[in-house]
Amino acid sequence: MSNIMPFERYTSRYEKWFEDNIQVYGSELKALRASVPSFSRGIEVGVGSGRFAAPLNIHLGIDPSSSMLDISRKKGIEVVRGVAEKLPFTDSSFDLALMVTTICFLDDIASAFREVNRILMPGGSFVIGFIDKNSPLGRSYQEKRSNNVFYSLATFYSVEEVVSLLKASGFDDLFFTQTVFRGLKDIKDIEPALPGHGQGSFVVIRAVK
Repeated sequence: MSNIMPFERYTSRYEKWFEDNIQVYGSELKALRASVPSFSRGIEVGVGSGRFAAPLNIHLGIDPSSSMLDISRKKGIEVVRGVAEKLPFTDSSFDLALMVTTICFLDDIASAFREVNRILMPGGSFVIGFIDKNSPLGRSYQEKRSNNVFYSLATFYSVEEVVSLLKASGFDDLFFTQTVFRGLKDIKDIEPALPGHGQGSFVVIRAVK
């Protein structure tokens, strides 16, 4: 995430998205809750403003954007400024690592996944929430990316691509959850969190080291 300018300059716009799409946010959070196992020491990589770490009781986060970290800190999250490709933590430090809508902004996703594997204890869980590039919402974001200050920088991934990268990085025992089955403007209530993938635009993968 070398280009953090949009997250530094448009922090309020980023936060407003969650306020304007509160039911979508709730749907994503519900799918994450269904996927996050019990843990003792967790970290969110790409914690941003703490929108997911705080309600999931993850008390440590890392992100390259100081503006975003300021918001996370106010939510009681211990924050570290840094990038996913070079995590400043010792081996086997955590039993849970979370990434939500972060992989599309990584400079080197393979390096980031290897770093997550390194800092996780054996048997630790890596939970990733992302927009499937082959889903209706994923295709819409790609078509309109030039008009979005955030997604103009993004590289979207399919479920199959993420699975391949996870396995190459030493992860196995994958569990899938999906939600966001309609267009954003059509979602008036929190969507269900269902097993599998291929229907919901927001997919959560839990993998084990």
